[in-house]
Amino acid sequence: MTDRAGTPAEPDPPATEGAAPGAPEGPRRRHWLRWTALGVSIAVLVAAGVGWWFYRKLDGNITTDTTAAAELQEYEKERPAAVVSAARNILLIGSDTRAGAGNRKYGRDKGTQRSDTTILLHLSAGKKSATAVSVPRDLMVTIPSCRKPDGTRTREQFAQFNWAFEFGGTACTIRTVEKLTGIRVDHHMVIDFRGFKKMVDAVDGVEVCLKEPVNDPDAKLKLPAGRQTLHGEQALGFVRARKSIGNGSDTDRMDRQQQFLGALVNKVQSDGVLLNPTKLYPVLDAATKAITTDPGLDSLRDLYDLARSLRAVPTEKVQFLTVPRRSYRYDPNRDELVQPAASQLFKQLREDRPVVVAPDEEKESGADGKPDDADTPAPSVTPTFTGRNAAEGVCS
Repeated sequence: MTDRAGTPAEPDPPATEGAAPGAPEGPRRRHWLRWTALGVSIAVLVAAGVGWWFYRKLDGNITTDTTAAAELQEYEKERPAAVVSAARNILLIGSDTRAGAGNRKYGRDKGTQRSDTTILLHLSAGKKSATAVSVPRDLMVTIPSCRKPDGTRTREQFAQFNWAFEFGGTACTIRTVEKLTGIRVDHHMVIDFRGFKKMVDAVDGVEVCLKEPVNDPDAKLKLPAGRQTLHGEQALGFVRARKSIGNGSDTDRMDRQQQFLGALVNKVQSDGVLLNPTKLYPVLDAATKAITTDPGLDSLRDLYDLARSLRAVPTEKVQFLTVPRRSYRYDPNRDELVQPAASQLFKQLREDRPVVVAPDEEKESGADGKPDDADTPAPSVTPTFTGRNAAEGVCS
């Protein structure tokens, strides 16, 4: 067919499926593509905005402790130097303050607070291990002269460890730990009762096993025997109870705290939490609201880097132990270090050398269940201390 003599007609373009005959397809298709691109752009911007909002909210939850940083700076010359710069030592302090929402039910606020739990967390340079060492609250130590909240200073004195937090807060506790161990504390975190409960609730509770039922009015804890999952209030009672579980000693309570923290680490490291945004956000929200940190850990990025370091450590290499201790010779209600085991432990951590832990089957026999010289390792052998790892959990 031709449109005029001798000239072939142009072939008709193929009709677009579903288009009305004679409709102008080019403009309609371009119009549709523009709206699609606009919709995708808006969705990306909204997602980015929501992500930024969440980041700013979580970042703003963190409380920075500038007072401790300033106090420590004044005593920089007397503080120990870091032996292995790539390793990190973080002091975790559980405050027994009754001030603040949710804490008053645990007692009357007297305007002071003591460290209910103190743990020195050592992260090895190659992310090969994480060792959490509990310092007993009743351990007799030398507390240096510290600045009190009213600006006056205390005198250097030999007293139980948790008085340091009452005397001069975090800075005084850090200086006491450094004097005791010779280990440089790089960062610190303080968490109170309410923050601990929210962390446990954020991971949907932590499983424990009880050989006998518990009824402890002081800890506000009443539990049946057997395997069960504890949530906020019950979990707090479980780690704080002293008179109604085990032999009633603070050492037994610290062992229970270490078991519980190991189970909590397992829960947080599980893919069900870390890879699920609906579970991860409540954990991050609770964690950032719960803590007060030094300026070096007071951003979400800093905490993420720390969490990533912990994530890289195999669960069986996340270890918990208590400094080698025994009843104080002049007061059975206080503790003292077992030497030379304690000094050996501090040296291993200070030099970022391996520390091996193993369960102790003879806790009732005194000082970690071993005589003094049993903890003295041969020079070429990696020392072993009484403790456990996170892979064991509470129900092992």
